[in-house]
Amino acid sequence: MVPDQKSIRVDLRLIADMIEPHSRVLDVGCGDGALLDYLVHFRHVDGRGIELSTEGVNASISAGLPVIQGDADTDLKDYPDDAFDYVVLSQTLQAMVQPKVVLGHLLRISKRAVISFPNFAHWRVRLSLGLFGKMPVSPTLPYKWYETPNIHHCTISDFVRLCRELDIVIESQKILDSRGLIRSVSTSLFSANLFGEQAVFLLRKN
Repeated sequence: MVPDQKSIRVDLRLIADMIEPHSRVLDVGCGDGALLDYLVHFRHVDGRGIELSTEGVNASISAGLPVIQGDADTDLKDYPDDAFDYVVLSQTLQAMVQPKVVLGHLLRISKRAVISFPNFAHWRVRLSLGLFGKMPVSPTLPYKWYETPNIHHCTISDFVRLCRELDIVIESQKILDSRGLIRSVSTSLFSANLFGEQAVFLLRKN
């Protein structure tokens, strides 16, 4: 069944808009395959997926998507250089054991990478920690501290600095609210870090 264009999250449609039609795409941590399905039908990509959970793999395969079970922390090293035009890592970077290594592999096996993640420096997160002394629970960070898959609490500023360290070019960045809608904030890194609840970056090798 062809998916409805409005059936996926707003932030996933934003990611899809960053990807050129008819590209070769690998969706890392593709979950149930919602984004990959959208890319195949509406951007006409040659798409592949890798997913850790059995449930996600089964859902993707049931939708007719070429998805394999694998762990991005250990399996990306087996992909050849420049195998894809784009690699997508959506809302998963903060759950990686070695995010710096994973990022390096993404830009080794593809020309460009689209990365999205929640921003742990948003003002509500700061308020929850500073005023109430508690880890926040929100639509962007929906897990309680003892059940969260997030093990690296990355901020937008942290990510930008890591890209500079690795000599990665940021071609585009979108700062979003919890609904995945683009926020009208200034272009300063300080404002983005304070008011953005999540971010999407389009990266390429220098």
